[in-house]
Amino acid sequence: MRLLLRASWQRGPREDRPTLLVLHGLGGSDASPYVVSTGRLAWARGWHVVRMNMRGSGDGEALCPLLYNAGLDTDLLAALSALSSVAPRIGVVAFSLGANLALLMLGRRRASLPPALGGVAAICPPLDLSACADALEGPGNGVYQHYFVQMLAESYRRRNRARPDLFAEGRERGLRTVRGFDDRITAPFGGYESAAQYYELSSAGPWLASIERPAFVLAAADDPMIPVASVAAWPLSPSVRLEIAPTGGHVGFVGRSRAPGWFWAPDRALDFLEGVDHSQPGR
Repeated sequence: MRLLLRASWQRGPREDRPTLLVLHGLGGSDASPYVVSTGRLAWARGWHVVRMNMRGSGDGEALCPLLYNAGLDTDLLAALSALSSVAPRIGVVAFSLGANLALLMLGRRRASLPPALGGVAAICPPLDLSACADALEGPGNGVYQHYFVQMLAESYRRRNRARPDLFAEGRERGLRTVRGFDDRITAPFGGYESAAQYYELSSAGPWLASIERPAFVLAAADDPMIPVASVAAWPLSPSVRLEIAPTGGHVGFVGRSRAPGWFWAPDRALDFLEGVDHSQPGR
């Protein structure tokens, strides 16, 4: 299994500048507009930029046909560990499903984190995956539900064509909800008994109280897919800072910004990461 990361290095010794790893959400890749916008702003502010594809995402599908899920925090840990050999100061900005994965890693793998990792900024993380699946089935969210189910089904069909020995034909047929897809496909291929078990074991919310590295969580009260109560419900460690903006939707945050597309979440994320003391890992 191989992961695809795309790095843009500033001129000069790499240790002279911090490195930002940017991680996408469900259905995204290193080419997603919010990933590119964040990377361009970080580059302008003097950071090295590394854009990570979760396993099988984007052009990484040619390297690994396997399915990713919200609980694969060891993939991010492996990427950070490899990156730390050439980059002594690392920050992470992660979005949506990737943001959950990053926070899950901070809590669940806290004893294995590389010293180079200074902190994480998590934008719109689905901290309670079951509550978010419920929200997608609620009134007014049919367009989002349809989009994600169609995207996930097509992703499965591509994998069936590439590896029919691993992915049986037709498992995606007839599915109408993300929960249904997770129950029939994501869970069994991820080693879970059901969607319910997958959600329980892969939600980062219960781990927020265990996080020791600096973490910034940015959410929006009007996010149609992530109920604000599911974000605010968890006890936080002193290392975690939570900000709930009144508006912003799901990874929207449109407003005056130095990032391309008037996308102000990267400004806030980089402000946080630039304030992290890299000489004190774990604090």
